[in-house]
Amino acid sequence: MKKVLFIDRDGTILKEPEDEQIDSFEKLSFVPGVICNLAAIFSELDYELVMVTNQDGLGSPAFPEKTFWPAHNLMLNILSGEGIRFSEILIDRSLPGDNSPARKPGTSMVTHYIKGNYDLKNSYVIGDRLTDIQFAKNIGCKVIWLNSDSSDDAALSTTNWNSVYRFLKKQPRTAEVKRKTLETDICLNINIDGVGNYDIDTGLGFFDHMLSQTARHGGLDLSIKVAGDLNVDEHHTVEDVALAFGKAMTETLGSKKGIERYGFCLPMDDSLAQLSLDFSGRPWLVWDVNFQREKIGDVPTELFMHFFKSFCDAAGCNMNIKAEGFNEHHKAEAIFKAFGRAIKAAVKHDGSNQLPTTKGKL
Repeated sequence: MKKVLFIDRDGTILKEPEDEQIDSFEKLSFVPGVICNLAAIFSELDYELVMVTNQDGLGSPAFPEKTFWPAHNLMLNILSGEGIRFSEILIDRSLPGDNSPARKPGTSMVTHYIKGNYDLKNSYVIGDRLTDIQFAKNIGCKVIWLNSDSSDDAALSTTNWNSVYRFLKKQPRTAEVKRKTLETDICLNINIDGVGNYDIDTGLGFFDHMLSQTARHGGLDLSIKVAGDLNVDEHHTVEDVALAFGKAMTETLGSKKGIERYGFCLPMDDSLAQLSLDFSGRPWLVWDVNFQREKIGDVPTELFMHFFKSFCDAAGCNMNIKAEGFNEHHKAEAIFKAFGRAIKAAVKHDGSNQLPTTKGKL
């Protein structure tokens, strides 16, 4: 799901004059640092930029004598020239006291974001007024407070756009996927910039053990809770966890800017697992593994291939897996450990904001 920065204009992007009316070019002045930092946020991070403001301040149909839209357009042209694009610009032109449902902290202007496929939990309102804080609460976002007064309700209180960029840059890549069918009910939370903490309960002990190996060796903070139809068999639980896991990876990687993309072979006693992974956007699995037992613990060995195939389908991932050895437990565990190591290598930032492809899109 897409993340959004809902950005107020006057006082946050533009300096607000004392009369609160930017009705001449002379009054058009940018908040220090906003242009270079917005450009970096837009080019490097996975946020849509949406301008949402109550402050007409540049002319309104209610005040035709104060209409000065050239200043607004000049502002947009300057930002555009620095590579900054807003996916939408929403300005409520009702008068203060009109109780317009569109006027912040009202939310009617952004209903399509609330009802759409957006990750509002990890999105932010950036503003300088108390209405911006309430607006963030009303739509389920966090708030970045650009004001000299601090606020306990804000994820960040600052007067410096450099701090805004640094704060957003260090936010971990997380996702929550809930998947409920007539066969399984799954809640999966992941932080791919974690430290390997896990809390996994699928109802299948050996499957939990394998997924915990992936989390620990992949540096993933991973929580998976499953209520599945194990009275039928293990198939639906294993498959649906893989689909939820793959979807979560897709959401955390976003546009895949700056990731390594590829990632591992791993020995475990008598076993050797080779797992090559590519978050290419094209699902494919090559499976060269033979198990000599029907089950390891409470998991049928035939489901391991199905797990990785389902993950590849949901994550848009290409994977090539080969394993050999004598101990079947070791063989399976080596695969899941290598899976974690491959993810860890592939999602690592390479220090750039470039897509690791010549296609222009992954």
